[in-house]
Amino acid sequence: MNTFLSVFAMAGPSGGQQGGGSAMGMLLPIILMFVIMYFLLFRPQAKKQKEMRKMLESLQSGDQIMTIGGIFGTIVGFDKKDQIAIVKIADNVKIRVTRSSIARKVTSEETGN
Repeated sequence: MNTFLSVFAMAGPSGGQQGGGSAMGMLLPIILMFVIMYFLLFRPQAKKQKEMRKMLESLQSGDQIMTIGGIFGTIVGFDKKDQIAIVKIADNVKIRVTRSSIARKVTSEETGN
């Protein structure tokens, strides 16, 4: 019986009282962390993807581009419902690349022409 009473005595105050902070106080840092992650990581990445998608949709014949692999060339046409770009990289040399493999548009100063 003594051990039974000593266990209840060590348990602390009862009656629904909490010794530490409330549940909201514990969740607040976690919620704050997710808000900070949204503004520092997710939002800028979504913005960058939107700009990239807009650039890829605006590509036209004659645009000078650089592929993800670092190949510079000029778009001469499109194939397969505009998903494949035909890129001229040298005289009489044309390659086919997917639209998503184009990294960016470049100026003639960057290509050396």
